[in-house]
Amino acid sequence: MPRHTKPLTELQIDRARYKSGGPHRLYDGGGLFLQLQPSGAKLWRYRYRYDGAEKLLALGAWPAVSRSAARKARDVAKVQLAAGNDPGEQRKRDRMAIDDAKRNNMEAVALEWFEKRAGQLAPGYSVKLLGRLKNDVFPALGHRPISEIEPPELLAMLRRIEERGAVETAHRVRNSLSMIFRYAIATGRAQRDPAADLRGALSVPDAGHMPTMTDPARIAQLLRDMYGYRGNFTTCAALRIAPLVFVRPGELRLAEWVEFDLVAAEWRIPAARMKLRKAAKRAAPAHIVPLSRQACAMLEDVRSVNGRSKFVFPNTRTKDRGMSDNTVNAALRRLGYEQGEIVGHGFRHMASTLLNECGWSADAIERQLAHKSQGVRAIYNKAEYMPERRKMMQAWADYLDALRNAPQGEPLPMLRGPVG
Repeated sequence: MPRHTKPLTELQIDRARYKSGGPHRLYDGGGLFLQLQPSGAKLWRYRYRYDGAEKLLALGAWPAVSRSAARKARDVAKVQLAAGNDPGEQRKRDRMAIDDAKRNNMEAVALEWFEKRAGQLAPGYSVKLLGRLKNDVFPALGHRPISEIEPPELLAMLRRIEERGAVETAHRVRNSLSMIFRYAIATGRAQRDPAADLRGALSVPDAGHMPTMTDPARIAQLLRDMYGYRGNFTTCAALRIAPLVFVRPGELRLAEWVEFDLVAAEWRIPAARMKLRKAAKRAAPAHIVPLSRQACAMLEDVRSVNGRSKFVFPNTRTKDRGMSDNTVNAALRRLGYEQGEIVGHGFRHMASTLLNECGWSADAIERQLAHKSQGVRAIYNKAEYMPERRKMMQAWADYLDALRNAPQGEPLPMLRGPVG
């Protein structure tokens, strides 16, 4: 029989100490007692009988678990006993349910899916993808059991992304969520993909002109991602050279070594390969692309690998053909940039916009872009603006380098204009 049958007082509990040979249990009543440990710990225990056997239920340590809290836990256990349940086994089931809920909520499943894919993703895209999940999905839905999430919840979260003007991001997040739900279905933690029900529910991105970027911060990140791309050597080279020359994708992918003079730092694209040529003008002069120091250095590296091919950027399957027309775009997609965000052709609009804003001659820019002049301007303006174009192309290459190498968090460099 317990030596102490009256309820314990706070003073008794506070003064109680483990003593060799002394009582090591202080009884509070109703099966609840305080176990004194040699270490000085004081542990609440509830003694009960279930199915003819005596059992103990740990209720926590004092003072983290107060006297009143221990008594409430004892009373809950008594209710469970009265209902025919073993309190110890019930606790195990409750803990398992909590653990299952943690393993099966949106955040846990999404992170598990991400870990499975991370090794297959380009580093830049991997960082972006995880950032979208942490910044947009987890705060709103991370705690929710993935099997219970419904389309209206997803739409509300995606609408908040749209409201800040990031329509493309909302579409990318929806696509990622659809893949996460399919993974949850495959692993037995969801029955359906509610993200699939949202097709057509989001705003449509503006398709007014070729997708591009003109915000310096976004361009800087794009360049860093492009230089971090790990793929086929020729694809990497084309991806990095494209912004420096901003020619049309077809002109880049079919470039031939005979067109380049790296000593003179020029690329002469035959009129027959230019978009605006006509059959009667096949004898028209070549379009000259002045090459920056950076472009020349890259092309020297490419020639050391692809110099035996006719093409600067040969096809990966055969060096007798130029690179596939979708290679650069496919690389941008693997980096995490979607069709509505940037395409290979978009480097032209990027350069045109920023160079015009910075005060470079519109005529020089248009000539560099090989745009066809219209009306009277076409009759009287025959100038090539070559000296200015050379300076402009070098200033543009220097600016891209400065953006890519700018320390994170510091003000971005400015594009140099025609003076200064």
